Amino acid sequence: MKKSAPIKTPLNLTPTDAILESISDGVFTVDLQWRITSFNRAAEEITGIPRKEAIGRRCSEVFRSSMCEVECALRRTLETEKPIIGKSGYIINANGARIPISVSTAVLRDAGACIIGGAETFRDLSEVEALRRELEGRFRVGELTSRSPVMQKMFEVLPAIAGSPSTVLILGETGTGKELLARTIHTLSPRHKGPFVAVNCGALPDTLLESELFGYKAGAFTGANRDKPGRFALAKGGTLFLDEIGEVSPALQVRLLRVLQERVYEPLGATRSETADVRIIVATNRDLAEQTRRGAFREDLYYRVNVVRVELPPLRRRKEDIPLLVEQFIARFNRLQHKDIQWITAEALSLLMAHDWPGNIRELENVIERSFILTDKGLIGVSQLPEELTTARAGEQAAASGLKNIRDMLDAQSICSALERNGNNRLAAARELSIHKSTLFRKMKKLGIPLPAEDGRNNRPSKQ
Repeated sequence: MKKSAPIKTPLNLTPTDAILESISDGVFTVDLQWRITSFNRAAEEITGIPRKEAIGRRCSEVFRSSMCEVECALRRTLETEKPIIGKSGYIINANGARIPISVSTAVLRDAGACIIGGAETFRDLSEVEALRRELEGRFRVGELTSRSPVMQKMFEVLPAIAGSPSTVLILGETGTGKELLARTIHTLSPRHKGPFVAVNCGALPDTLLESELFGYKAGAFTGANRDKPGRFALAKGGTLFLDEIGEVSPALQVRLLRVLQERVYEPLGATRSETADVRIIVATNRDLAEQTRRGAFREDLYYRVNVVRVELPPLRRRKEDIPLLVEQFIARFNRLQHKDIQWITAEALSLLMAHDWPGNIRELENVIERSFILTDKGLIGVSQLPEELTTARAGEQAAASGLKNIRDMLDAQSICSALERNGNNRLAAARELSIHKSTLFRKMKKLGIPLPAEDGRNNRPSKQ
């Protein structure tokens, strides 16, 4: 961040004032009418507003920020008489730039302990924010975020794929984010200013899907009272995303093949062809190669859509992304539902990490959304997670408990047999079991085995 020119500090400062002038955090104080009564050197540099212009003005006029009206930390402190430490926010400086800051507040009292105003310190986080964006950029491409090495390899080639006009085939299980990947390719492509139009080919019967894709002219069939443009027309100049392409019938595959080969199509009832000025991205959760071998998918269409292939791994193969995705979902639902959920407990996160996620990212998103319904603020705990996650862990714990009980029973039998063979000579029994005598005592106490009534120290081990 470009700093303003150094500002001269006043002469004849008190020791306290000298300290305030020397620190890098901005500090200012206000009276009970919210008028600034002091303003240190760092506050001048961060805001770009000279001290003489700030003192006497209301703090909201100097710090132009949404915090001033809705989430003012200093107002909260004066109301509750409790300090606030490290609240994140931003201000708008004299040049109109948005400056991320961290705020701490306290009340000011006179010699009689009466509140006479408040004090606020704020730290410029511009460099920290720039570093965060730089680090985030390593894990983000467009709308996709991942730390997974598998995804990182895809991120490396994604800009080149987006810059190409070729048809893209996206493969992946249901819920892996195929449409999000298609949107990212569109966003990074030269067609990003055009529309992105998505069609789920598996959601409509053939007759409806055909009219949905190609449109129709008035009079093409009963009820067609006016022209209706299809998705190819609506996506003109942009990208058309055909999801679940493997669900399309062989008859409609023929029409799609012609569009891909000749870049023209005819709306239903039309007498002339129209140009398909679109970038086509298709996706499926099926094995198209296997479908082609079985004759369920046209071989020539398969080769047309399989120009550039991208495979999205399931969430179970990129579990290192679960904390990152949870963080994103929590931030999104906080905005949508106006809540203040901070994070998720370590135990709840361990349950998420242990789950196989057959529904992939969509299932994880649904779990977090459900947790928001049951949580108002603070942390999402195990009790807010669905039963399929918690019962699985309970089953594991029960199995572990059962194994422990069996192990304890076998240990007890071994100890009792060793004592019996050695005439209750505990030292000899411990040697037979290859453990220390104190360990034997500890195990007997833990397993509830009473000490023999007869002292067997003088007894010799029995011969086998």
